[in-house]
Amino acid sequence: MGEADRYSEFRQHTKRYRYLLGDDRNALVNLIIINIIFFLLLYSIKVGYQAFEKPDSKYLTSIFEYFALPAHLSVLSERPWTIFTWMFSEATFWSFFANMVWLWCFGSLLQSISGNTKIIPVYIYGGLAGALFFIAGFYLFMNTGDQTINIFLNGANASVMAVATAVVMLTPSYRILPDIRGGVPIWVLLAIYILIDVINIHNAALPWQLSHLGGALAGVLFVILLHKGWDGSLWMNRFYHTFMNLFNPSGRGNSKTARESLFYEKGNRNPYQKSPHITQQRVDEILDKINTKGYHFLTDEEKKILKKASEDNSL
Repeated sequence: MGEADRYSEFRQHTKRYRYLLGDDRNALVNLIIINIIFFLLLYSIKVGYQAFEKPDSKYLTSIFEYFALPAHLSVLSERPWTIFTWMFSEATFWSFFANMVWLWCFGSLLQSISGNTKIIPVYIYGGLAGALFFIAGFYLFMNTGDQTINIFLNGANASVMAVATAVVMLTPSYRILPDIRGGVPIWVLLAIYILIDVINIHNAALPWQLSHLGGALAGVLFVILLHKGWDGSLWMNRFYHTFMNLFNPSGRGNSKTARESLFYEKGNRNPYQKSPHITQQRVDEILDKINTKGYHFLTDEEKKILKKASEDNSL
């Protein structure tokens, strides 16, 4: 096997099984922090309006509607940033709290299974799909031609729905709470989440309901394309790193490529280190344990064996 093939396979397996919830670059924690910042910012402004005895309607029209997604394309063209800000903007504490709890539940699973490069792209794709379905639903079922009538979309529901469906599509046999009669299938958690979501929005207008459907379909489509060989997270991650390096030219110049680090940085290794022989059966047992329980249930020894197997091309 050539050097390029070895590197490709190494990246494929290490990204799939690496558990990153304790990493300083934890994407899930960063995503939740962004949501918290948006909520605290909007809530502080709302409290300020209330302190000056201004009605909530004034806060909504003067502030909140500039973060929420308008259904009218003419208004959206004047506020293009809302195509992204709406998916981080919550109107009430309880909707914010519920969305963050579900994001943590499904996001931690997605991150432990696929690494920290998928969750933010899936979240964004879910929000964009939710926006598309919301606007389409408005024009198809609610638009009367009156430009004074407008509705707005806000909240992380569509994005969280995308994360939820993506993780179930990625590992449908995964089980949570393994100590309870062998574990609970992850699809059961998804079914509970969808049921609660349907109860909460069953009285809402169709465009809002369609936005949740759009988010769910985005998560499904992301994994289908991933299985077909197209990773929709790559271009977002490349864009992010390129953008960040614009403000860190010294770091960009001193950075080493993954190829250099993997194949040529050997100076800190001992010339010889005795290690046990790794059998394919042992590797298969560890991979089966990951599929049923998750990477974080592995012992330190099993993690070392898995890492050694990936380096020796035993996976």
